[in-house]
Amino acid sequence: MTFSAQKCGVCFQPPSIILIYKDNSQDKTRQRIMPIRNFSKFSDCSRAAEELKNNPRHKAYLEGVSLRQLQKLYSLLRGHLKGQSLAESLQKFQQEESIDPEEDMNKLDDEELAKRKSIMDELFEKNRKKKDDPDFIYNVEVEFPQDEQLESCGWDIESDEEI
Repeated sequence: MTFSAQKCGVCFQPPSIILIYKDNSQDKTRQRIMPIRNFSKFSDCSRAAEELKNNPRHKAYLEGVSLRQLQKLYSLLRGHLKGQSLAESLQKFQQEESIDPEEDMNKLDDEELAKRKSIMDELFEKNRKKKDDPDFIYNVEVEFPQDEQLESCGWDIESDEEI
């Protein structure tokens, strides 16, 4: 049996993940409701998402759903359990999943750094041009305008003198 996920959502009352999928063997669209048990406002969303995705009862159905999307749904549910509105929960998730270019990542702990790196890897893969893409151009050469005088840095000058 092969299934292809079409839509995935969360229901707050009762807490459950709802998956609309296509059963390819019978060519029918179906809905699967997966109840969420033992989840509180203090639970870890990524761990709960991994447990659901690896659950033998739901594994075949959730193959087409990314772990990131399940984490987002659990995050929305956790926000609801904390009393936040849907808009507030979405904004908080968006803030957690975005990278601030001014943030000093040297000050992050290993877990947060790994999370930021996975976000950057996902963004890179999303924006990457592949050979199969219709707008792929091999060996692009770009000349940048030299309108302003280039600034030299102190470490730049020192390294030139040493050589």
